[in-house]
Amino acid sequence: MIATEEVLAGVGPRLRALRRARGISLAALAAETGLTSSTLSRLENGKLRPTLEQLLPLARAHGVPLDDLVAAPPTGDPRIHLRPVRRSGFTVVPLTRRPGGVQAYKVIYPPAGRSPTTTLQTHDGYEWFYVLNGHVRLILGDQEFELGPGEAAEFDTRTPHRIGSAGAQPAELLTLFGAQGERAHLTPHDAQGS
Repeated sequence: MIATEEVLAGVGPRLRALRRARGISLAALAAETGLTSSTLSRLENGKLRPTLEQLLPLARAHGVPLDDLVAAPPTGDPRIHLRPVRRSGFTVVPLTRRPGGVQAYKVIYPPAGRSPTTTLQTHDGYEWFYVLNGHVRLILGDQEFELGPGEAAEFDTRTPHRIGSAGAQPAELLTLFGAQGERAHLTPHDAQGS
């Protein structure tokens, strides 16, 4: 059985990872939740023991079940229950559940011209994506790229960028994102495993 102190000690890093994965500041999260930036910082750093009244608005703001914040033990069901979250006109499906490190997402962008996001964004991190379906328009600094199914891109997210569908159909991506700038290292292995 996991001790209560161990469970509570893990909440802060999970909260920090969720906020960073969304690319928002403590001030922005404070505005969403009604909690102060100071309280959020102390929760993330483990200097404040979280209460249910604090965790509920945080779970809602991050679009995750309360169980994910406290790392509730699995129920024995091995199936992955994906919970899509709509943000800025596109849909994000988290594929990883562990806090920190590289996170995996399936992202679905609406057809071109239907996304309300037209500005370039910057934030800490490194992103790699693979186009599953549709066509994607990637604006990276002053360059523009169109990628189709089977193509991949990676970039430092501190470079001004925008990703969206480039066609009349939605675009689906598999995305790996490292908030601390971790890069996806894909190493090919030969058939003999050496």
